[in-house]
Formats: sequence, structure tokens, C-alpha cells
Amino acid sequence: MLDVRTVLFLLGVLLTLVATAMLLPLSLDYFIYETHHWQSFAVSACVSGFAGALLFVSNQPDHGIELGVREAFLLTAMLWGVSSLVAALPFYFSPLEINFVDALFESTSALTTTGATILLGLDGMPKSILLWRAMLQWFGGIGIIVMAMIIFPILRIGGMQLFRSEFSDRSEKILPRVSQIATSIFSVYSILTVLCLFFLYMAGMEIFDAVCTAMATLSTGGLTVHDNGIQVFHNWQIEIVLMVFMILGGGTLILYVKVWQKDVKSLVQDPQYRLYLLLILSASLILTLWYVSTNNVTLITALRYSFFSVISVITTTGFFITDYTTWGSFPGMMMLILGMIGGCTGSTSGGIKIFRIHVFFSFAFSQLRQLRRVHGVYIPTFNGQKISDSIALSVFIFIMLYIFCVLTLSLVLTLFDLDFTTAFSGALSAISNLGVGLGKIIGPSGSFSPLGTGPKLSLMVGMILGRLELLTILVLFLPSFWWD
Repeated sequence: MLDVRTVLFLLGVLLTLVATAMLLPLSLDYFIYETHHWQSFAVSACVSGFAGALLFVSNQPDHGIELGVREAFLLTAMLWGVSSLVAALPFYFSPLEINFVDALFESTSALTTTGATILLGLDGMPKSILLWRAMLQWFGGIGIIVMAMIIFPILRIGGMQLFRSEFSDRSEKILPRVSQIATSIFSVYSILTVLCLFFLYMAGMEIFDAVCTAMATLSTGGLTVHDNGIQVFHNWQIEIVLMVFMILGGGTLILYVKVWQKDVKSLVQDPQYRLYLLLILSASLILTLWYVSTNNVTLITALRYSFFSVISVITTTGFFITDYTTWGSFPGMMMLILGMIGGCTGSTSGGIKIFRIHVFFSFAFSQLRQLRRVHGVYIPTFNGQKISDSIALSVFIFIMLYIFCVLTLSLVLTLFDLDFTTAFSGALSAISNLGVGLGKIIGPSGSFSPLGTGPKLSLMVGMILGRLELLTILVLFLPSFWWD
């Protein structure tokens, strides 16, 4: 039987933590900037804290907390849904004068590290609101990493069971090793964020900008504190720092934990990480050649723009120092493909993930070789492990569902009279958690603000679907999930 009480109990703990986190931007406004904007956080913290305390007190389990597979599915889905609702309150109660759908869009985009925004006039916006957006991205980033390394392997989502023996407990109970793994991941994630902050400050950023940008970079969220984004700095040193830490954010964080434990070989020998870096290098060089051949720019400028854009898109961060859609059709299509692929498994980035692309082509090449030599034995592997048929099937199903969800969401968006380019690229950017599409409305130089309520709600569903690896949400629609 589904243990709903345990799920609600843990949800109460989460809401209490969200309320506590609101005290930081509240204190920033009250003690440092001395404005009245702190009141919106005070009201929001009271609402979230009261709801959390109510769930915590009324649903305390009679026995120890035992989180099974079905409970893990339900909790994972509710964490992002309820968190987005509560995190929207400071935006809604603030002087921004936006409706609740817009507030919810902003919080959902931040927590899923999508990076799409409806807010305009960031340069004159209260610092507390900007800090809250950055914090939501940062918390969403570490949350999905923990899910990917601990929860998803147990749930066998999209081939993630390949990581199960190494990172997760083999039993049906989720919790035994969570604290140990989560603490290690959180420590490395925090250290990398502080390092990014330090180098951004040394490169010329003001301290507040550095704090918010570092959070947006490691979480690969991409929400900035200026209307013109990273372009406002015009500083190549800042761009280099961001490129380095975007690459780190798009890599498998558990590998950095191993490096911290002096196991450098794990990072060097990891096939996914090597393919990730190779893809960045090759795509950047191809785009550089295109840019030089089609535009009157120097090689240095082309390298700078190409590498930054490719890294930003493949890590699904969404920082931009130039509008690559003005270069021609080829760069725009290339960026959509890179955003669809995404970064590494166990990273903060979105997309299908390089691990699944690797598994897909390993099986494809194995089948092609089998056709050439019928009696040959060709075993596809990943990082020295045999890829079983069940894992391959799981990966293929995920990729097919990914494509199906993108096409379905695109179709839904066209119902609201959006053009094909905006609808398709918007659906792809939402499910890949990229946060930027093609066209004048949602391109690198655009904003999601002009979209209506229907498209925004549809895109929010896409963001959560993509962030939680599709199956986590879709399984909840099976009647057998609730009644068996």
C-alpha cells in the first residue's frame, strides 16, 4: 500500500526548509538595503512555514521513515510541483505587480534550472528578488543531482540502473546511503560555487553580481541579474571563468567527488566525460569555421563567441554574449541539437544526456557490425560494463518518450497560435531545460513575457517533465500506481 503519510511528512520538512531559505533575501532587504520589499518574503515565509509545520506534525510516521519505490516516485514529483508553488509567493507578493501564473512561471523556471524568464527591468529590480531567483536555481541544481545519483538508479529511469551498483543501495529502500552520498555531492557543489564566485569577483564583477551569477552558473540555470545578461560586462576574463564552470556544472558531479578523494583516474577514464568534452571542442570549431566564413570577423572573435555559445547551450545554461541566430540557419539548428543532447548524467544540465546518446550509438553500431558478420559476437559496453538489453530498452524508451513529449508540447503550443519555430523550439527548450529557443519572441535576444497564460502553463509542465526525466511524472498517470 502506498505510504502517503511518509511522503507528506517529508514534504512538510521541505516546505519548512523553503520558508527558512526565504529569511536570507528577507534579511538582505531589511538589514542591508533597508527597503520595504522584505515584507513579501515575510508573508511568504509565514505561509510556507505554517503549511510545512502542519504537514510535519499531522503526518509523523508511527515507525521509522521507509521510502519505497512508489513513494519515491510520488515524492520526487511533489517536491518540484509544491516547491514551485511556494517559491512563487515572493514574486507574487512583491512590488513587481505580476499575476500568479507569471510568478509561478519564474519560480518553476528557476527551480528546474531552465532559465526562461518573464521578468523585465532586472537592473532596477529589488536585490532580494534577484537573490531569490539565484537561490532557487542553486537549490534546484543540487536537488536534481542528488535525484540523478540516488533516486533515479533505483527507479530505473532511462537506463540509470547502470549506475545503481556504484552509487545506490541495491535494496528497495531508498534511504540507507542517501546522507553519505548527498553530503559529498553537496560539499563539492558548494566548493565549486564558492570558487566560481571568487574568480568572477577577481575578474571584475561586483560581489552581489558574482554571488548570483556563480549560483546560476554551477546550477546551469542561466538566470542573470541584468537585462542584457552577461553581455553587460564586456569582459573576456569573466567569460573564461563562466565557460570553465559551466563545463564543470554540465559534468557528472560524483566524478568530482572521486577526484576530491584523489581518484583522478575516474574522471580521465570516464567515457561520458570524454565524449562531453570532445563534443564541445568539435562543435565549437565547426561553428568557428562557419562564423569566419560567413561573417567579416576575426578568428579570435569567432572562437570566443563560438566556444561560449556552444558551452552555454550544451550545458543548458542559457548565458549568451551574442545572438547566434543572426549568424544563419545552420548555427540555430546546431544549437537546438546540442541543447537536446545536453550534458552528462548526474549533472545540473538538462537534455537527453550524453550517457543515453552513448548507449544508443553503442547498440546501433553493435547491430550494424552484426549485420556485416552474422556469426560475430559484439557486446556493447559503457565504462567497462556490459549494457544489458533491459538497460538499452530503458534508454530507447526514454529517447522515444522525449521526442514524443517535444512533439506533443509543440502541437499544444500551436493551439495558442504560436508559429512553428517558436512552438517547436520553445517545447524543446522547456523539456531540455535550456530556457531559450529560436525566433524573435523566445530567441537569445527575446523573452517569454509576451506569451499568454496558456503557453506559459504548457511550458511549465514541459520544464518539470524534462527536469524529472519524464517517467517520474508519466508513471503517476497509471491507475495501477495508485491501486496495486
